[in-house]
This record gives sequence, structure tokens and C-alpha cells, in this order.
Amino acid sequence: MPLQVELVSAEAKVWTGAARMVIARTSEGEIGVLTGHEPTLALLAPGRVTIRGEAGETVIAQVEDGGFLSIDHDRVTVVADTASLVPDSAR
Repeated sequence: MPLQVELVSAEAKVWTGAARMVIARTSEGEIGVLTGHEPTLALLAPGRVTIRGEAGETVIAQVEDGGFLSIDHDRVTVVADTASLVPDSAR
């Protein structure tokens, strides 16, 4: 069963879908999330959030002003003040 991921900013939904893994920078350091991860609430630090999609695609978003990351029952919610997808050409 994949992770259900939702990445939102203050302005809009940035990305939503199924994923195998989510990697994000928190105030405590980098965190990798796989299915079965224990429930967690963490403060995001500015940086990139990497989402490894279920079909093998990689989605990268740049978080500018922090926010938070919530993990509960294979559902990952990333809420950022400012976030935007990084185009393939800028990776």
C-alpha cells in the first residue's frame, strides 16, 4: 500500500498523489518516510521535499519559509508557507 501524500502551500495545493517515499528537511534534520512510519509531527526547515512516486517518478518541491510535516496511517501531509515544484531542468 503506498503513502498518500498531499503537499500544500498557503496559496494552493502543490502536489497530491501516491508515493513510495517522502524525504524532507525538518528542524531536527532530514527525515525519510516509508509506509508503516510511526505517527509524527515535525517542523519543516527551508529546503527541498522529495517525493518518490509509486510509478518511479520523482517530484521535488522547494519549501522557502518552513511549515510542518504530519505522518499518520500512511498519510503524509506537508504544509508550507511557500512551496513550488522544481522543474526537471533545475534539479
